[in-house]
Amino acid sequence: MFDGLSERLGKTIRNLRGVGRLSEDNIKDTLREVRMALLEADVALPVVKALIEQVKQRAIGTEVMKSLTPGQVMIKIVNDELTLLMGSANEEINLNITPPAVILMAGLQGAGKTTTVGKLARRLREKQKKSVMVVSADVYRPAAIDQLKTVAADVGAEFYPTEANADPVKVVQQALKQAKISNMDVLIVDTAGRLHIDAEMMDEIKRLHQTVDPVETLFVVDSMTGQDAANTAKAFNDALPLTGVILTKTDGDARGGAALSIRQITGKPIKFLGVGEKSTALEPFHPDRVASRILGMGDVVSLVEQAQENFDVEKAEKLAKKMKKGQGFDLEDFLDQFQQVKKMGGLGSLLDKLPGMPGLPQNLPGQLDEKQISRMEAIIYSMTPKERSRPEIIKGSRKRRIATGSGTQVQDVNRLLKQFTQMQKMMKKVSKGGMGKMLRGLKGQLPPGMR
Repeated sequence: MFDGLSERLGKTIRNLRGVGRLSEDNIKDTLREVRMALLEADVALPVVKALIEQVKQRAIGTEVMKSLTPGQVMIKIVNDELTLLMGSANEEINLNITPPAVILMAGLQGAGKTTTVGKLARRLREKQKKSVMVVSADVYRPAAIDQLKTVAADVGAEFYPTEANADPVKVVQQALKQAKISNMDVLIVDTAGRLHIDAEMMDEIKRLHQTVDPVETLFVVDSMTGQDAANTAKAFNDALPLTGVILTKTDGDARGGAALSIRQITGKPIKFLGVGEKSTALEPFHPDRVASRILGMGDVVSLVEQAQENFDVEKAEKLAKKMKKGQGFDLEDFLDQFQQVKKMGGLGSLLDKLPGMPGLPQNLPGQLDEKQISRMEAIIYSMTPKERSRPEIIKGSRKRRIATGSGTQVQDVNRLLKQFTQMQKMMKKVSKGGMGKMLRGLKGQLPPGMR
């Protein structure tokens, strides 16, 4: 997300670093570039105008004009204004009422609403230890009801059954009654979506809202629709008292226009980002962290939180002890490293949060494809325990057997073994305490353009 915008803004502001002093002309040229970058990212024009005006007012003041490091000060100003534009701080789900707290999910068909219901249910269960029931008010599409049932089973939420063509208001009333009887903490209502906003849809969701009086009314919208996402959210907000927005499919959105436009246009906060297909792929939206990522400064705080939640400390300690005893790094350990990375959202997700990553080559995401990691896993799974512990025995006939068993080519097996050998050398340096040597070794493993 924000790849194009990050690259363009980074280049524009880097050009200021060589400037000793800023003049109104420098600032004017810089802001013209910032404006173009935002418009190309599909940020709504009124939002761009407001942001540029705020940055201009601060930049032309003594804060920048008298600074010895104008580039750094300009970055800080743009960072501050982007953060304010998106809402300053993360706004959490409000559950401070007598349970069950009702969360009403609204949105157009195809935005990923039902999947997001599952992600949110899982997050509330695992992070906040809440019991969650879900119900589908989409009585027009039996497939939607079945999908929610499957999603609920996957994330461990209670599913309230819905009959096709029933009255959606009655269905939700009965679900709320059952949630109270079952002492549920949260009831999430998945409403019917349409391909476009219409009077019938709005009337139905208004009736549902009046019936259950939700503590949260969240609008789920596809981030890849850009500023249209903000306009659709506004139309819903005009009809319903929204409390927040969830942006989906952000892992496929390279522009980020929706994230930068929604708060300004609707006045409502973005509460979560959908960052993948897995039921764990839902991240809280932190405007300050997102602004840092846009400006190429990364999001180390989120990265550390992600690591704390997903990193298997026991396995890491086991590997450390093994290396200390001089037993060496084998293919079983190599496989564990892949699985740790996948648990943390994949290599692309991790790199996205590291400082300076927007400057990476554009072909890098292809080199970090999840499918490639899965292919490498398949190759290792096709090996015998002896081959995993002693990779040096893997020669011609064994390579052919492994390739056939994993559905790959012999050259894929060769490539994996080469990467493993390089990793093995690095791990040996780490075990000897040579961190400097390891970093120099790491440089050689990076994809072309990163060395």
